[in-house]
Amino acid sequence: MNASASVLVCLAHGTEETEAVTTIDLLVRGGLKVTTASVESNGEREIVCSRGVRLLADAPLVEVADNDFAAIVLPGGLKGAETFRDSPLLVESVRQFHLSGRIVAAICAAAGTVLVPHNLFPVGNMTGYPGLKETIPQGKWMDKRVVWDPRVNLLTSQGPGTAIDFALKLIDLIAGKEKAHEVASQLVLAAGIFDYREWVE
Repeated sequence: MNASASVLVCLAHGTEETEAVTTIDLLVRGGLKVTTASVESNGEREIVCSRGVRLLADAPLVEVADNDFAAIVLPGGLKGAETFRDSPLLVESVRQFHLSGRIVAAICAAAGTVLVPHNLFPVGNMTGYPGLKETIPQGKWMDKRVVWDPRVNLLTSQGPGTAIDFALKLIDLIAGKEKAHEVASQLVLAAGIFDYREWVE
């Protein structure tokens, strides 16, 4: 995939703002085009996130769901994830991304709240917010900050503190390891966050 690929980031009231904004910020730094979509049933674009931060979505999901995106991102925040789960359009969009071999990326509450109940990934290792571990089948759960399952193009991660790792891996997958390292090098990362340095010649 080329570096001009675009990514769809879904939002709803109660979305976890750190996970959403960190992912958006890093993807843009990586040269990717980001479209944010409101999954609210009335198409409301102003989203009040889990801690009260307000974000303005680019469009209602219905207006952009069929556009050509390389990946769809589902941030966590339990209330927002429940809205995703209860949106037939969101669920069908995720199913279409999966069936067409595109990347589905979910963080925190999203995997166990959205992907599992709808059985969108009958095969696929995943992680999520450790406090919601019971929402993910034991045979699929992996206790890692970021889990990439290349068999089904599924990327999952654990929470606000892993959002940078999550976003960097998404950049790696879409734009390449060198671009992920370039973005990582701008961020003054905490020790221990994989910054892709050893992949750069």
